[in-house]
Amino acid sequence: MYTLGHDYIPSPIHAGGLRYHGDSPLHSKLTKKDTWTLSLTIKKRVFEAAMLFAQTEGFIVAPESAHAVRAAIDFAEMCKKKNEKKIIVFTNSGHGHFDLAAYDAFLNHKM
Repeated sequence: MYTLGHDYIPSPIHAGGLRYHGDSPLHSKLTKKDTWTLSLTIKKRVFEAAMLFAQTEGFIVAPESAHAVRAAIDFAEMCKKKNEKKIIVFTNSGHGHFDLAAYDAFLNHKM
């Protein structure tokens, strides 16, 4: 298993499940075999993606899913630059109705 180490202290975030300091054994194996790469994104960019998704699709995603939305947007932009056509799929863990305080903080520049 890959870990960020026992002394790693994550920045304050709204999604408690994302505080886990390591990857699952499956993620670790796929990363080690170069089957995929993991990426980190700044919280502000994640919420920007979530807002764009809400405005275009009419659905407020949970902050956890907003990370997937950000990654899908980044991948789409990369494909556009390379003039590649790809089908992009991401998973949505649920709505963000319980996380409206986080959206409020983002919209009021408090995060």
